[in-house]
Amino acid sequence: MEDIKGMYKKVVKDSFPDTIKIDMGGEVLIYKKKAWSIYDADEKCNVERGLRYGENPDQASAMYELINGNIVLGGIKFFDFDGGLVSRVKEEDMLQVGKHPGKINLTDVDNALNILKFLDKKPACAIMKHNNPSGLAYGTTLTEAFDKAFMSDRIAAFGGCVVFTKTINEETAKAMVPYYFEVVCAPDFEGKAIDVLKKWKNLRILKIGEIERLHEYKFKRYIDIKSLMDGGIVIQESQPFKIKSKEDLKPAEAVYKGETYTIKRKPTDREYQDMLFGWYVESGVSSNSALFVKDEATVAIGTGEQDRVGVVEIAVFKAYKKYMDLEVFKKYSVPYAVFKLEAERGLRKMTDLIEIEKYTREQRAGLIGSVVVSDGFFPFRDGVDAAIKEGATGVIQPGGSERDFEVIEACNEANVTMVFTGQRLFKH
Repeated sequence: MEDIKGMYKKVVKDSFPDTIKIDMGGEVLIYKKKAWSIYDADEKCNVERGLRYGENPDQASAMYELINGNIVLGGIKFFDFDGGLVSRVKEEDMLQVGKHPGKINLTDVDNALNILKFLDKKPACAIMKHNNPSGLAYGTTLTEAFDKAFMSDRIAAFGGCVVFTKTINEETAKAMVPYYFEVVCAPDFEGKAIDVLKKWKNLRILKIGEIERLHEYKFKRYIDIKSLMDGGIVIQESQPFKIKSKEDLKPAEAVYKGETYTIKRKPTDREYQDMLFGWYVESGVSSNSALFVKDEATVAIGTGEQDRVGVVEIAVFKAYKKYMDLEVFKKYSVPYAVFKLEAERGLRKMTDLIEIEKYTREQRAGLIGSVVVSDGFFPFRDGVDAAIKEGATGVIQPGGSERDFEVIEACNEANVTMVFTGQRLFKH
């Protein structure tokens, strides 16, 4: 059997062509394979390489840059932008190569940017794991945005990809450096930020200046291509994003058996802010998903489940787990799991842990006053009941269920506000 650790150190050679052409009804897209001339310590010289490997270390992979072919289909103009983001990263943008980027490293950056393009009002930070956000937040400063994003799920953030909307300064770099990440990406780095981050030799540090113009990508359209195992493909347009402000959100209303059901309480300004923030984050979360947002930061994210109430319950479970871990870490500088193991061995006081668990229940894991965000409608009221039980005061969801009236009733009974977006955000 091949040495497992050795697999992760290799760069898998690919046999993909240098260029790809796709003819869409006479309009041709031309792609060029990306490769970078990067210094190799073993070879003691620069070596031209593409991606390290694919989703796994035994999968060859390649990334291509679109070099020609803005096209119009059905009156819609696709790939209508100059500049470039992840696919146009050059050698000079790799401020530190680290272990050399693989597919997941770069698709993590791409999906972070796909969310952050909507969040241009204040400094923002996204921490990604496996193409999903583990934490995402606004801040009055970039350091605050990082702290809020990191602390929303300190456990999952380990080894993650951190992407910022603003230039990283030394203060932000120092806030990050105690923790291990795989990738850090920002439009630029100033002062001694780079020197601080280079403490981690394997960290990939990417500079993408185009992030300064990220807001211009908000409503640009692209074509999504999915390959099937039999060689076929499925093509879809990127979603036309409809929610641009709170004016696009409608107070929940439904008609059932001739009776109209209307949400009684309208959102407060803060709830509107959290609803919009959460809806933008939700656009980059794998479906079936639900998340909780408070003060323009994620509290808990449930991803990829098969049932709506189940994903809400998982998000709640994660909130409690992460909240307890954070409280233990802040007080004792060790993770919850380590503290518990040492307490069971008599090395720490179990009563200290019990006290934190009690405090977490009293605070409902920070979910009191949060907004729950759902990418699809609630087919039954059990999903919102589970969120309301933990102190959520607002709900944002597409609407359109046969039982919308039942969900509205559940919210009205608890004085919880709810808005409909009229648009689903499934992402697979």
